[in-house]
Amino acid sequence: MKTITLYFATAIAEIVGCYLPWLWLKQNGSPWLLIPAGVSLAAFAWLLTLHEAATGRVYAAYGGVYIFAAILWLWAVDGIRPSNWDVAGVAVALLGMSIIAFQPR
Repeated sequence: MKTITLYFATAIAEIVGCYLPWLWLKQNGSPWLLIPAGVSLAAFAWLLTLHEAATGRVYAAYGGVYIFAAILWLWAVDGIRPSNWDVAGVAVALLGMSIIAFQPR
């Protein structure tokens, strides 16, 4: 559970760090949004260092959780209900993530 929570926190930090500059550039948001965006991206990089597995394996497995978090973001923030294809893609990504992250050591 710790691993999944850490992957999810890492994904949210990355998404927020990228979403805030998007708000500034595309939605005429305040340039002050860049400060929390930078903090969020720094937290993202730091969170990646907390994973115990080898770096390449962490990055590979993280991708599956990122896809899941991005689809949740699509629903919660953008207000767009995920399609069946979105859900199927998340399931495949999480299966791949699980194979990589939880392999026997």
